[in-house]
Formats: sequence, C-alpha cells, structure tokens
Amino acid sequence: MKQSAPKKRATFTIVFLLGTVLLFFATILSLTFGAASITPAVVWDAIFYFDPSLTEHQIIREIRIPRVLGAIVIGSVLAVSGAVMQGMTRNALAEPSIIGITDGAALALAIMFAFFTAVPYVGLLFASFIGAGVGTVLVFLVGTLAKGGLTPAKLALAGVTIGAFLSAISSGIAIYFDVAQDISFWFAGGLASMDWRTLQLIVPACLIGLLIALFLAKSITIMSLGADVARGLGQRTAVVRVLGIVSVMLMTGAAVAAAGTIGFIGLVIPHITRALTGMDYRFVIPASAVLGSLLLLVSDIIARMVNAPYETPVGAITALVGVPFFLYLARREGRGV
Repeated sequence: MKQSAPKKRATFTIVFLLGTVLLFFATILSLTFGAASITPAVVWDAIFYFDPSLTEHQIIREIRIPRVLGAIVIGSVLAVSGAVMQGMTRNALAEPSIIGITDGAALALAIMFAFFTAVPYVGLLFASFIGAGVGTVLVFLVGTLAKGGLTPAKLALAGVTIGAFLSAISSGIAIYFDVAQDISFWFAGGLASMDWRTLQLIVPACLIGLLIALFLAKSITIMSLGADVARGLGQRTAVVRVLGIVSVMLMTGAAVAAAGTIGFIGLVIPHITRALTGMDYRFVIPASAVLGSLLLLVSDIIARMVNAPYETPVGAITALVGVPFFLYLARREGRGV
C-alpha cells in the first residue's frame, strides 16, 4: 500500500488537472455558444471590461455566466453525492435519482407550488432539503424491513420503487391542483432559469455539503471495506452515516431546488473516478467533483445544440449516458439479489 500511494496520488493529480483543463475549455464553449453567437474576445471584454450598454455583455454577465457556474456547482455536488452514497452503502447502484432522494425533493416542491404559492425561493430551497430527507428515510426504512436485511441490490430496488411512488404523487398533485406548468421545469431538469440570486442561495448549502464529504473522505474509504471491518478499525459507523446523509441531503436538495431532477451523474462519475484513481475517497471525492462538473456542463451544451434554438432538458441528455450504464451495473450486481 505504501509503495502504491505515490502512484495513486500522481494518477489523481493527472486526472484532476486534466479534468480542470477540459472544464475550462467547456466553460469557454458554453459562454460563446447560444441563441446569440458571441466570440471569445467579446466574452473576455464582458468579464473584465463590462459595458452595460452592450446587449452581448448583458447576455454574458446575466445569463451565461450564472448558467455555467450553476452547471459546475450542481454537477460537482451530484457526483460527490453519488460517491458518498456508494462508499457508505457499498452499493454500486447508489445515486440520488435512483435511491429516491431527488424524487422526494421534487415532491416537496410540488406540494409547495400547490399549497404555498406565495412562498419565497428560500422556502422552496428548505422544502427541497426536507423532501430529500424524507425520500432517504423511506428508502432505507423499506430496504431494512425487507427479508434478509438491507443488501445493495435491495437498496436499489427500494429506491426505484419509492422514487416511482413519490414521482407519481408529485404528478397527481401537479395535475389536480393545475400546477403542472409551474413544476414541469423541475421534473425535466435544466439550467435555463439559473441566475445570480439562485446561485447565492444554493452555493452555501453546496459548500457545506462538500466540506462535510471531504471531512468524511477517510472514514468513507474505511466504510467501503465493510461495516464489520470499519467497526474493527474503531470507526463510528453510525456517526459517519448520519453526517454522510446530511451531506447528501444538503447537496441534492440544493441541486433539485435550482435545476430540477437531473439524474445519473452521481451514478456514472464515481465509477469512472474510482477506476482512474482507486478506492481512496480523499482522491475520489475531489476528482468526482471536477468530472461531475465537466459532464453536466458538456451535457448542457449538447442540450442547447440538439434542437436549436429550442432547448432539450439536460436531464434527458444525462439519461442517455446514465441509463445504459445503470443497466450494465444492475446486471452485474444482480447476482447479489
């Protein structure tokens, strides 16, 4: 292990730096591409020599920069949420949209739109946190009550079932109370409505969640070896699980409140990251953050290109990557059902 540590650290450094460079180029592409074609030179001027009288500068400052930053923040927290869940539960299929967390947050938003129409955006954010927590508790409760206890495959099955149930309730509320138009954005998932105010509200919650995840990185590495091994090494598994769930709730709740239910980033990215950097979550978590940001930003660019000048929901683009990957993992892990 000691001999391989420098090699793992070097591999992580390469992955992190390469991901950051690709993220930079994706950022430039995202800022220049859109309904109005804007050159990189104009983007530079809009950032460093802003002229409010120029429409192109206004587009960059008020629309495209918040959208890019939103993709970076949300992509990173979704990927880290998936990494934390997979490490804590030793479940290769664990991911916020699969385990029912995003569906719980979406249900909370549907309830708010139906019954509390005058609530400010901060209220929607807190409701999203609560919904994410309720979805998490329901999934783990149902999975634990199953015969034979909570296995990785049963956790995934419980998540899919509870997620479908919560999604059906959300749809029913939307139709009955005629708020389907209001919440359709959250169900589809997208970054079109991202602005500076939204960023100011979600970034603190996302940062707290990321810091908790980084603080738990070493403990999650031990947890990924198994609960018995972790306890034998003196790990306080209950505390780690509670803090991990709080971290995931903060990050996922903020992501859903800002961009809706964008799935599969938390499933795909942690697997790719572990394949590149190994099982040490001190490397997996920061690398997942960078690669998750890159995947969502590239997906958002594709979503704007597929049916220009109209936008395709970015959740549909991530699903094109995630669904085949999920089916592959489900088939591989299905032997443990």
